[in-house]
Amino acid sequence: MRVKHPLRTIMQTVQRQQTGLETTALQQQLVQALLDPGCYDHAVGAITVLETHISWVLLTGKFAYKIKKAVDFGFLDFSTLEKRRFYCSEELRLNRRFASGIYLDVVGITGSPEKPAVNGPGEVLEYAVKMRQFPQAGLLSRIADNGRFVAAQADEIVALVADMHMHADRSAPDSEFGVPEDIRYWVMENFSHIRRSLTDPLQQRQLDELDNWCQDTFTACRDLLESRRQEGYVRECHGDLHLGNLALVDHRITPFDCIEFNPHLRWIDVMSEAAFLMMDIQERGYPGLAYRFLNGYLQHTGDYAGVRLLNYYLVYRALVRAKVAVLRSGQADLDAAGQVAAREEFAAYLALAVQYATLRPRAIIITHGVSGSGKSWWSKHLSERLGVIRVRSDVERKRLFGYRPDAATASGIDAGIYTADAGVRTYAVLAGIAQEAIAAGFPVLVDAAFLKRAERDRFKVLAGKLGVPCIVLHCEANTGVLHARLRKRQAHGSDPSEAGIRVLESQLATQELLQPDEFDSCTVVSPSGDPSGYELAARVGELLESP
Repeated sequence: MRVKHPLRTIMQTVQRQQTGLETTALQQQLVQALLDPGCYDHAVGAITVLETHISWVLLTGKFAYKIKKAVDFGFLDFSTLEKRRFYCSEELRLNRRFASGIYLDVVGITGSPEKPAVNGPGEVLEYAVKMRQFPQAGLLSRIADNGRFVAAQADEIVALVADMHMHADRSAPDSEFGVPEDIRYWVMENFSHIRRSLTDPLQQRQLDELDNWCQDTFTACRDLLESRRQEGYVRECHGDLHLGNLALVDHRITPFDCIEFNPHLRWIDVMSEAAFLMMDIQERGYPGLAYRFLNGYLQHTGDYAGVRLLNYYLVYRALVRAKVAVLRSGQADLDAAGQVAAREEFAAYLALAVQYATLRPRAIIITHGVSGSGKSWWSKHLSERLGVIRVRSDVERKRLFGYRPDAATASGIDAGIYTADAGVRTYAVLAGIAQEAIAAGFPVLVDAAFLKRAERDRFKVLAGKLGVPCIVLHCEANTGVLHARLRKRQAHGSDPSEAGIRVLESQLATQELLQPDEFDSCTVVSPSGDPSGYELAARVGELLESP
């Protein structure tokens, strides 16, 4: 990025802030006047004003009007009327990509600050984005804060975000977006905003440690950041995708309020956007669903190589929200209770950033059992309970051969994508993903049958090479249960596994059972007698935490 002369930049910033304060005062007068229903060219109900550190939103009943504040924070500049007009148009254009039913128009506000007219004649005083109003109770942030965020919603978000990223425009390898030094700039930019507001010695020390961690991690990941840019992982994303910018509209989760004010914050690595949602879900008290979202996203996209950047982006996103809390706490019109809430929010995000930057226990966990024995159910349960990267052989096998997870391949036993050679190739992919996850600082759970001794030995050796424990999750059930589960799964038709009764019979006849020496070299656990899963999660959690 271009470096400006420090003194000149400081003087310009002071001048812009002075102009912005004067204009913001007039805007506040304007917003107050817009509480009069007579200002609008349509019927209105009770008018409510929502305020953030960069905008006001007036809710009028059928429509909402968003006015941008005349502020300049460096990363965002709405300091002139022309800039606000331009960014209103950009907000409309960009959000119509996924919320065309919400974003309607850019309208001018005329008249005077004391007596304005929305979409009226004469000289324009201010611009606003006109939107279809939706119930605030439909915000996913409200739903989550009320304890009603559920797995089905997390799964819908997975499909939504994966589809958005798949269809998003990709930056050219020689574009200005996603350059590693720019990514580093935006990560480190958070520290300057936060540091000037800190007085607590512990928080100052934590911020200094995070500063060092971010610089060291960037150095280690720089080549990966550049290679992903070259490979097309930098795309025109939403940029500010958290639960507060997702809403239930017409019974469908809909994103809105994407970043329009700075393309460098919108043209980003897709893993940065996924990290933002994961972080937000976890911060709101749903760590299990945060990992459900992450693993669902990885399963949809296959972007396991991006996991090496995940903690870096998680720290960055937590610090972005901490910065927003700092900016909000400095608002002159914020009352004492609001300032306390903003400071508490800042402390929570800072603590979360510290957590992401702290190395956690790692292990390779593999499942073992024939089709229908419960491997996938238990592995999903454990991955959410314990915060584990989960990878499924059924999904990766199909991806390897160009099939969607839900596709029927019409492959027979020892044929098609289920030959011995296809199995070797599939387990090689699984081993590569496991190695990526461990290198990224996460425990990993590999959901596969592992019915051959050589398959298990490969992962035991890999765990030893990486210096982490190898844990075997042994699943079993009686024949009647196995048959019933497979029939139910085939009838439902949505699971990536294609195994039926004939496959099960072949597995039972040819499987290589766990041998005594495997119990000595690996830790074998079984979910038998634990229908809730709490006991198993506790046992595996203890194994992860043990030296």
